[in-house]
Amino acid sequence: MNNDLSAAEAARLLNVSLPTLYSYVSRGLLASVSNGASRRKRYPREDVLRLAARKNDAKRGGQTAMAAINWGLPVLETRISHILDGRLLYRGCDATALAESATLEAAAGLLWDDNASDYFQQDAPALPPGLAGAPDGPPLARAMLALAMLATADMAHSLPSGPALMRILAAALLRTAPSALPLHLQLARAWQADAEQTELIRAALILLADHELNASTFAVRCVASTGASLPAALMAGLAALSGDKHGGGSAAARRMLTQALAAPDAGAAIVACYKTVAPEFAGFGHPLYPGGDPRAAYLLEILSRMAHEKPELAAILAVCAAAGQLLDARPNADLALAAMELAFGWPEGAGMVVFALARSAGWIAHAAEQADSAALIRPRARYVGRHQRD
Repeated sequence: MNNDLSAAEAARLLNVSLPTLYSYVSRGLLASVSNGASRRKRYPREDVLRLAARKNDAKRGGQTAMAAINWGLPVLETRISHILDGRLLYRGCDATALAESATLEAAAGLLWDDNASDYFQQDAPALPPGLAGAPDGPPLARAMLALAMLATADMAHSLPSGPALMRILAAALLRTAPSALPLHLQLARAWQADAEQTELIRAALILLADHELNASTFAVRCVASTGASLPAALMAGLAALSGDKHGGGSAAARRMLTQALAAPDAGAAIVACYKTVAPEFAGFGHPLYPGGDPRAAYLLEILSRMAHEKPELAAILAVCAAAGQLLDARPNADLALAAMELAFGWPEGAGMVVFALARSAGWIAHAAEQADSAALIRPRARYVGRHQRD
């Protein structure tokens, strides 16, 4: 998919004349690329949007924030990950290629400092005091409690704190003792997963480790920018992830699959389900992947190969395919997590556990990057209410 813009399109997005556009190029503010045999130049869409964000935010005190927060212009610069031409890249490395054999620990090292250091040689940390005896609750609630117990600890936004936090997070999510085992093996043991399932867990953790500036990552960066502790920043990420429109997607997709499998008319059940929930929040479609979510494609392809010997899995994938046809939409990562959770009899909410643990690697990277910038995130609001009250 070619995202390059013509000069007229770029000028329109920037709200400038063509001569001004050309001056941006001559001043090094914007790149242009050759259009093959034609002498006309093209302009990378991502570069144009980034320049528009800088130009408009500086000029109008944040009027582009509304567009930026609705799948629009980038609002923060990062070296950690980006989405380009339908691919998810971690510091320039394709996440689907990493999913072939890497571990979450390896992906974390890549996200944190481009593998300059191996942080995961540490021993397993201790659980926060009081968590072991805390009443049982949903995994995400226990994870938030664990981070809350650590929020006032002397734990700066330094990358060496990352492994201990991820291992404590895994222990809280699984209600187990902290371990130095690879994180995918910790999940696999807790859920009694076989070798095939273990490999699927490992791949899913890689694919969900980061996703640019999503809602939870933005929350993490906002909290980190205030100088709050790293556990406090991660707790903000978990809070954002708990919402139905973010981490709750796999649970919604699981409900759809369960209802369709139990109904005499699967198609009618699918249609009824999506009358009450938007497809993008329950397994289908993604604004950043008009050609389809590569994370879902990767995981569902593995599941389809496993389905030949697993009738229950085959039935689940048939419902996934039927839903995609009815909605005229491609699956996203939430659907793949729901299918895995349901097909293998993992505990309800396992998809959210995979998501939360995986994304903690990206959150730590973003918190550290934000802290290093020493900048406070403070967008401007565009007031649209009454200016003078009687």
